[in-house]
Amino acid sequence: MLGATSAIQGAAATLQSTIGPNAAPDSTANDAAPFGGLFRDAVGQVNALQDQAHATVEGLMTGSGVDVHQAMIATQKAEMAFELALSVRNKAVQAYQQVMGMQF
Repeated sequence: MLGATSAIQGAAATLQSTIGPNAAPDSTANDAAPFGGLFRDAVGQVNALQDQAHATVEGLMTGSGVDVHQAMIATQKAEMAFELALSVRNKAVQAYQQVMGMQF
């Protein structure tokens, strides 16, 4: 859960810096990441958590000193991160569809 929490906090910080210098007094426009980069980093973090979960489950099955609790925690982190990414994706698609449905 700590990995998913840090991923959410990192995404929130990046989004806050992307919004602009008026949103937070210590953010600058020079260090703002592009919007596509934000999603690319988030997907990379979700992928890393899934790889970690796969490695811990494999370690559990081969008997290489991985505890059952570690494997369960890693798989739950990966599942929660994936569900969060899926929810964000669904909201973005929904917002896109609303914008495309607007008449100007």
